[in-house]
This record gives sequence, structure tokens and C-alpha cells, in this order.
Amino acid sequence: MSEIKVLTKEISELIAAGEVIDRPSSVAKELLENAVDAGSTNITIEIKNGGRTYLRVTDNGKGISAQDLPTAFLRHATSKIASKNDLESILTLGFRGEALASVCAVSKVSVLTKRLDDEYGTHYEIEGGEQKLIEQSGCPDGTTFIVRDLFYNVPARLKFMRKDSTEGNYVAEIVTKLTLSHPEISFKFIRDNKVEFISPGDSKIYSAIYSVYGREFASSLVPVDYNWKGIHISGYTVRPLESKTNRKFQNFFVNHRYIKSVACSCALEDAYRNQIMVGKFPACVLYLQIPPDTVDVNVHPTKIQVRFSNEGLMHEAVFYAIKDSLLKNDKPNEIVFESKRHFTDKQLYSVKSDPGVQMRFADPVQPVQTQTPQRQTLTVADLSDNKTEQRLPVQKNDPPESVEYNIPAENVNASQQQASYAVQPQEKPQKLTVDQINKLVSEIPLPKEDDPGSFRFIGNSDLQRKPAEVPAVPAETAEKPRPVVIGELFRTFVVAQCGDDMLLMDKHAAHERYIFEKIKNDKNQLDPQMLLEPVMVVLAYDEYDALSQNVEKARQLGFEIEPDVAPTVAVKGVPVILGDENPTEAVSELARNFIAHKMDPQIELFDDLYHSLACKAAIKAHDKSSVVELQALIENVYENDDIRYCPHGRPVFIKLSKRDIEKQFRRIV
Repeated sequence: MSEIKVLTKEISELIAAGEVIDRPSSVAKELLENAVDAGSTNITIEIKNGGRTYLRVTDNGKGISAQDLPTAFLRHATSKIASKNDLESILTLGFRGEALASVCAVSKVSVLTKRLDDEYGTHYEIEGGEQKLIEQSGCPDGTTFIVRDLFYNVPARLKFMRKDSTEGNYVAEIVTKLTLSHPEISFKFIRDNKVEFISPGDSKIYSAIYSVYGREFASSLVPVDYNWKGIHISGYTVRPLESKTNRKFQNFFVNHRYIKSVACSCALEDAYRNQIMVGKFPACVLYLQIPPDTVDVNVHPTKIQVRFSNEGLMHEAVFYAIKDSLLKNDKPNEIVFESKRHFTDKQLYSVKSDPGVQMRFADPVQPVQTQTPQRQTLTVADLSDNKTEQRLPVQKNDPPESVEYNIPAENVNASQQQASYAVQPQEKPQKLTVDQINKLVSEIPLPKEDDPGSFRFIGNSDLQRKPAEVPAVPAETAEKPRPVVIGELFRTFVVAQCGDDMLLMDKHAAHERYIFEKIKNDKNQLDPQMLLEPVMVVLAYDEYDALSQNVEKARQLGFEIEPDVAPTVAVKGVPVILGDENPTEAVSELARNFIAHKMDPQIELFDDLYHSLACKAAIKAHDKSSVVELQALIENVYENDDIRYCPHGRPVFIKLSKRDIEKQFRRIV
């Protein structure tokens, strides 16, 4: 066994520092908490390169005397507790006396501090736990800490540092939590010489929330004010319809200390049970005032986790406070269904054309190719019957004087059966007799008979001269039955008949898959539609970081996004397929996909985004839809074998045969 030795002061301090300081945000947290405990009303924090090379915290608090300043950097030196009884009623954020010692052990620290009654301040420098300089200096009241070159003497720790933007976001998150926990203090956050936000410090909780999360989030909240068995709960909670897609907007503060508590989080979500959608989470900013002796804050070095003497009581308090707030303040919203059209006029009103050769008479010389839907056709049998006249249909898009009539060319090759000829009549006839038709046909110049590639039309005279050469008219093939919409059930399921089958179609699932396939096969559907005014979307810091690093990939998906002051992005354009949908959820979903696919598997990423875009752009259940629109939808998806399930795996159609229905009614046994 090796000889047991006492570790040197340098090594022991590095080990202890590793428990408290693991990244720049840890330094920011310790220094900011000390500034709050010093009674400051204005605190400024500035970082450069994510806080790794430069981090400054300036406050206007009490300051430190010149005699106490070197002592403050010794381990377990603190002014916040004096006896063991003080541990039972801790109301300050810091108390362990390890913060400054841990910070100076792994960085180069400069301090400028002055108390209100002192004539001069003090300038103090310490590097790696070793004092370098102490002198009198002129400075304003309060304290300024400047931390440079974090982990300069622990290169192994630098390997675990993330990008500067990510580390900066961690610092920003610490600042936002302290801003929310102390609305009476004005916080100013500067990142790389740019001011990101300033809180007013007017003691109003709503003002602090507004400055941190923005107007949209603040306007979605309802107030909370409740007392339960000695516990006072105040703050704000979100309306059920405005719930979030993750738990990162759940903020709990116990005696103005930000904490993470499973008991409080479970109570919050239990209060919203059956009021929000699956996969959504409530957001809140809640302040819990409880007796200090009922909570133990000394269970974790960073003091972010606490232990309650009665967790069941805390669960009840949060649960009933949220329930009370929702009952009082969450009034039912009037939902207005907009009449949206999800198909073009061509898709809505087009009718499939009947097979057969279509002829249009307007000019006997120039042949014109036409494809006109639903025209009345005159066959050879009609010409040879005793029918003397038939009315001609006028096509909608033709000039006022043009008329149409269809005559089949029965001996024409299959590839040539849609040639058309046109004649412009001198008058405006309403009817044509069979003789008039024969005369027009006979005037058409016929090709030479020895031309093997030519074709000719057969008139009545040809039938009389060569009856044996007239081929038999082939029997018409039975058309495949088409689905016909009968009605709609619960404004969600379309009831249709297709031959001897009854169809039930989920209109949201069908339209979602239809759009999904359309996006995959036509990237033009993802062209950006620019907005008149940018929409500001507040994200979690990791979502902001992921999105700001993938702006170009977002543009490929039709999103024009510009990172603003973290964690806000300006959405300037959205995919055309989204229409007038609110882009907030789509952008948040986009950011989470970028986080999930860090190794950049673009196929999987884009498929996930296609799912999300299709879901948001599709007709929703309970949307009001016209019969014409539903008919267009079912015709577009019924014959498509790729559309049998929605992108989430739900079936699109349920089929019930006529025989099965008759068996249910005992018409057959």
C-alpha cells in the first residue's frame, strides 16, 4: 500500500474548486449571488468569449474593507453565518465560504471595492490562489470582480468547455434566473460588447418576466396568489392554451432562491392535468415563501437542489395555488374557425374528362390539339340512326361564336386518337343536322390511301361504299368507382361512398399525409413566404444556440431566421405551406430537431421537419370544411397508395362493405 500523504494546498484547492466551478456560468453564479447578498440595487455582468477569457461583475453594494479582502479569498471564510444555529435559518444565497476561494484557484482575479464611508477603495489581485497585489485605489462604491483566463492552470478542464456561444448562453440563463428571483434589482447583461438586456429593477415581477422572456410570454400568464398552511405562493402561471413544448420555462424560487424541485414540478403538472395537450408542459414563475427551518439548502455544492421537511405539503401548496389561479383567471376563450381553402380552384372544381376522341370545328385546315373535360360525344351509331339533330354544347373558355362537337375516328391509331379539327361557322347556329355534319366532314382533305402513316375519318358515304371495312365499336370498359362524399361526422371524419363500400376518412390525417408527400416531392412548397413584420420568438437558450448555428439549413426548409438578442430570434419568412399559421411552434420544433440531430443526418432531420410542417399546415379536426373541399381531398388521396397512414402512423381510411352493413341489419344472414 502506498504511503499516505496530506495533499498540498494547491492540489486540495483545485480539487475543491472542481466541485463548485465547472464552467464560466458557475463563476457568474457565485459572484452574482455575492452581489445580491451585498444589498445591491444595480448589477452589471459582462462576458467575452463565453466568459472563458473575461468575466466582470460590478455592483453598488456594501463593498469590502481593505482588511477583510484577503481573508475573503480563504476557504470557508464567510460573513453570512457565525454559528451552527444559523444553518437552520439561512436567508442569503451564499453561505459556504467557498466561492471566492474556488474562483481564484483556477483563474486570475482582480477586485476593486469600496465601502460607502471609506475615502479610498482597494485594488486586489490574486492568481491561482496566490496573492499578487493589494493597494489603495480610487473607485466607486460597491465591488467589481474581473475574472480572466479561467482554467489557465487546469488544461484538462478546458477540453470539456463547449463553444463560446454555448457557454455564453449558460451565463445568460444564470442571469435570467437571478433577474426573475430579485425583481427589485436592475440587472444589465453585456456579451461581447453588446448589451443583451436590462431589467428595470422596479420590484414588479411582471416587469422582470417581460424583460427576460418578452411580451408574448408575459401576455400568456395569469397571476397566482395563494396561502396554504403557512406557505405563501405568488407569481404567474401560463394559460393552458399557451403551454410550452418543454419544461425549461418552469421557474421555482424558494425564499428568492432558484431551485429545481421534482415535488414542485409534479404538483404543477398535476394541476394542469386534462387541460393541456399530450406532449405540452406548463410554464410558470412561482415564488414560495416558507419558514427557513422547513427547507435544507445545504445539500448540494451549487445550492440549486434543496430538501423540504414535508414534500407532501409543498406538493399540496403548489397544486392548490395553480388550481385556484386557473379557476379565477383563465376565462374560456372564444374559438373562431376560419374558413380556409387548402386546394386551388383547379383542384377543387376540375372534373375528369371522359375517354374518346374530341373534335372541335372552327377551321377546316388547321388541326388543333384539345383536351376538354365532359363533352357530349356523337358516335358512328348516332350518325347512322334516324336521329336528325342534336344540340351542341358551348365550351366555357371558347370565343362567343365557337361551338363544339365530338366525333370518334374509329380507324385511327391509338396514339393519334386525340387530334381535333376546328371550323368557324359563318352564322351562330344552335343546332346541326346529320346532313350538315356529313357535309362538313366531307370537306376535310383526306390523305392519300397509300400513305401508311396517314389516317382518315369515316363518313356516311364511306359506310355505304365499304360497309365491310367498318370495324366494330369496342365495348366501353367499366369505369372504376370514384368516392363520393356523403357528409361529415363530428367535423373530423368524412363519410363517403365508393361503389359498394362505405369509407370513413380522418380529414386531418389524410390532409397531413397529402401535404407531407407534396413537400417531399416538390421542394418549391418550402419556398419562403416573407412576412411584413418579423415575428420575435423567445426560445430556450440551447434552442437559440442550435438555431443560430444552423441558419442556412433553416433557410433550406423555407425559414428566414435571424438570431437576435439571445434567446430571441426574428422570424422574417416561413414556408409557403404554413400559410398564416403562427410560426412560434414551428420554429421551436425546428430548433429541437437541430438539437436532436447533432451529427447532422439531414435525411432524418428533414423528414421530421416535413412531419411537423405538414401537421401544422393541414386541416385540423373540428375545422369547418365545405363538401367541395372534402371531395377534392378524398379524390387526391384515395387513389394514392402512399397515403394510407399519416406521418405519425395513424390510419387515414376505414372501409366498411355494403355486405357487412347489410349483415349488421340482418338483411342477409
